[in-house]
Amino acid sequence: MAAYMKTHLEHLKRHVTWPANKPALIAACSNMSDWGAEDKAWFTSTLPDGTYKAPADVVNALLQKV
Repeated sequence: MAAYMKTHLEHLKRHVTWPANKPALIAACSNMSDWGAEDKAWFTSTLPDGTYKAPADVVNALLQKV
């Protein structure tokens, strides 16, 4: 699990221009080849609308929904 999270956090750090809103994050994550349709659907439905300043803000928003 830790390696999985590390990969996705690195993707957020390198492939997203910050600040980023939900549509920009969904677009960036849709290009992740190691994410299945179920993961992408979960991310899309779970991430609250808004603008995020950094990857940590995205993680915190998602953690509050689980």
